[in-house]
Amino acid sequence: AGRRPPISTELTTHPLTTVTPLPPKLSTMDAAEEETGQVNLVSKEGDSFTVPADVAKMSELVKTMMDEDAEDEVAEIPLPNVKASVLKKVIDFCEHHKTEPMTEIEKPLKSAVMSEVVQKWYADFVNVEQVLLFELILAANYMDIKPLLDLTCATVASMIKGKTPEEIRRTFNIANDFSPEEEAQVREENKWCEES
Repeated sequence: AGRRPPISTELTTHPLTTVTPLPPKLSTMDAAEEETGQVNLVSKEGDSFTVPADVAKMSELVKTMMDEDAEDEVAEIPLPNVKASVLKKVIDFCEHHKTEPMTEIEKPLKSAVMSEVVQKWYADFVNVEQVLLFELILAANYMDIKPLLDLTCATVASMIKGKTPEEIRRTFNIANDFSPEEEAQVREENKWCEES
């Protein structure tokens, strides 16, 4: 009579099916542990700032570098383009942003007064000397921190909003390199901008 073949305990796959192995785990830390970890951000001068990983990861640059160095217990991230004084302000921004996210900045700006555009803390944060403001813009751009870049650029835009070219030159200490004839020609060519 008909005998059945023995039942195999081995897995068999269909010839058209492929089995893709799971990728190996990159780090011995689990996700929750990684978020509570620490990272050292190192400034241009070599000063080290220990920061919670979730705060540091607001920077896309730092996040990418941390992902590449996943095996290190405490990652050390060199930031050779950022001065210590500026890095300290950047860290202050990121720490505050974690507890009180900044409201979205409307474009175009609804006001030249930053406290009418964002919360008071953020308006006070960018109420700094122009040199520091521009260093913060460069740091936010280099470190790829979008909310900080938006805030600092909006601050510069608010300094320009509603001003004449002469007022803008005075605000940013820009020399007028046009001769009176060249300036008159540019004004004539762009007269349509001032109509309305």
